Amino acid sequence: MIGEDIKIDYPRYRAFVGWPEGWDILSAMQFRCLTFLGLREYHYLLDIGCGSLRTGRLLIPYLLPGHYFGIEPEQWLIKEGIKKECGKGLIKIKKPIFSNDRNFTCTQFGQEFDFILAHSIFTHAPQSQIRRCISEVKKCMKPTGIFMATFLKGDNDYLGSEWSYPDCVEYTVETMKKTVGEFELMCNPVEWYHRNQTLILITFPGAKIEIPEAIPK
Repeated sequence: MIGEDIKIDYPRYRAFVGWPEGWDILSAMQFRCLTFLGLREYHYLLDIGCGSLRTGRLLIPYLLPGHYFGIEPEQWLIKEGIKKECGKGLIKIKKPIFSNDRNFTCTQFGQEFDFILAHSIFTHAPQSQIRRCISEVKKCMKPTGIFMATFLKGDNDYLGSEWSYPDCVEYTVETMKKTVGEFELMCNPVEWYHRNQTLILITFPGAKIEIPEAIPK
């Protein structure tokens, strides 16, 4: 029943990536957002911080074989996601490509991407890592591509130099726009339901993409 309190013992691979009680709805929301922005099965997509395949479990079967790429430093998360969310049969058919790189090396695949996703990555990253990520993304994003990222909006910027997890860090919208602008890219905040994060769409200035003013809830 809607609104009913259900007690669930969430597995570690789900709890580790945060908000396990919203695992299903968050993956569905990301998938819906991407397809609303134009994602189709023939596009190439890179999932930065793919974790235990919360969204990958929907994207992998949707995309054509060899079109889903994921970066996740914690190799055990990918293994658990394959074992308990996707299944080896699907992996064999769809042939996703994974990396355990810890330095946001998006260029390692030798592939240009139509869509790049980084959900809840900037919410833990220092400014140096955010710049590294954006720099790498720019090198492998197609001229018409969209980089869909989230961050935790606040009144002050995180000034530390270390990855912060499971704790979160905050940045102002102005700082995020300025950082993206340093790489001659456009930063477009959009309305999208999320319990605590802000969605930005990063594109090349000349990209002829109609970015909606609001993502339907």
